Amino acid sequence: MDALYCVMKIMTRSYTLKQRAESQADTRRRIVEATVELHSTLGPARTSISAVAERAGVQRHTVYAHFPTEKDLFAACSGMAMERDPLPDETAWQAISDPEQRLQRGLSELYAWYARNAEMTASVLRDAEVHAMTRETARRTMAPRMHALQQALVQGFGKTRDLRAAVGLAMSFHTWRSLVQDNGMNAQAAVDLMVRAVRCVAEKR
Repeated sequence: MDALYCVMKIMTRSYTLKQRAESQADTRRRIVEATVELHSTLGPARTSISAVAERAGVQRHTVYAHFPTEKDLFAACSGMAMERDPLPDETAWQAISDPEQRLQRGLSELYAWYARNAEMTASVLRDAEVHAMTRETARRTMAPRMHALQQALVQGFGKTRDLRAAVGLAMSFHTWRSLVQDNGMNAQAAVDLMVRAVRCVAEKR
């Protein structure tokens, strides 16, 4: 009986610990999801811990228990956003030998990503200009990926400063927003226009 009692006690304790871990994981997820939503709508600079706690349905101290610093919370937020919808994978583009076809494919995928993530991207880029933590997070997470995408798309055109600048302009969220959102172009027409612009720069080398 003593052995059976010990086994039952261990099993009960294991079940309790599992439930507690699952509850903590659920609370953490709700906090991060609330942060993602608020960063998209209000912007990172305007998102307070109190607002995150209210949206997640927890107390402020619970947010701090899971994320002791603002940097921890920002990292989790950007991580969840990128996990849900990562930037395009440039390795698939590199198999395309023709640089214009590669640029066409790359811009098409990038512009589609912008369309799906326009609200969050606009908020982050806006706040990065005035909010240090947003700027640091963007430089640590998005900037390296965008650099890798640019490296893949400039291949074959040449590596002059003008060409890199032209490809960078074509890749810019602000370019996509100006062409598609502000001027009403469809995504394919916007891509075609920027491919022609890069070609023009390449031909003038």
